[in-house]
Amino acid sequence: MTVKVYVLVSAVFDADGTLIPISLTWEDGTVYAIDRVLDIRQVPALKAGGQGDRYTVIINGHQSYLFFERNALMTGNNLGRWFVERRAA
Repeated sequence: MTVKVYVLVSAVFDADGTLIPISLTWEDGTVYAIDRVLDIRQVPALKAGGQGDRYTVIINGHQSYLFFERNALMTGNNLGRWFVERRAA
């Protein structure tokens, strides 16, 4: 079984307005730099559920997925939340 793990992400908007993650903080407080973003697309998180933008990223030489789950209200300061999928403990 796979679960969503909501994570703290540092991100920037590039000159075109694209949201680009630059690092994420795991549950234990470890900060991982995102070396490269390979792809961004709207797809469901098939394992953990949910819909949003899936970022294919490289962290420490390993490919992984990072998801941005958009806030449905689209008003106020909360645009959405970041999560990763991991196996349930």
